[in-house]
Amino acid sequence: MICQNCNKNEANMHMKRIVNGRAAEVHLCKDCARSLGYGEAFTGFGFGGLLGELLSKGEQIGSSVRCSFCGKSFEEIAGDGKMGCAECYNIFYDKLLPSLNRIHGKASYSGSRPQKEASVELRIEELKVALKAAVEQQNFELAATLRDRINDILAEGGEQ
Repeated sequence: MICQNCNKNEANMHMKRIVNGRAAEVHLCKDCARSLGYGEAFTGFGFGGLLGELLSKGEQIGSSVRCSFCGKSFEEIAGDGKMGCAECYNIFYDKLLPSLNRIHGKASYSGSRPQKEASVELRIEELKVALKAAVEQQNFELAATLRDRINDILAEGGEQ
């Protein structure tokens, strides 16, 4: 794709901006991006470099512990910002935790549950309320049916 500003060079920066509620996409070459003020903010580093900077910032580098699976050391991870494998998270957890907290604000996920799972739990709760009412009214046949429904839902993968 050609730069939309100079119409000469290959565009290597692609940005989306929202102007007055409408998305506008801009394709610029490195020189035009720099001259328009976009270059300094977005060129010269990749995500790995940024992560490496955050990981090494404030950390004492000097241990020679290596991942037992891929062989990568924390120093190498801090240098290039790339994990060697999933096991690196477990081995270097204590050293990664401060950086993960700086990047994300916390190190654990506390997002919402999938809608299907929430609706299953709601259905089980409704059945339990109905079961309690049936027992209080001494309608044991209905209570047994409700109990069986709850057990069927739990057997299909619902949680208690």
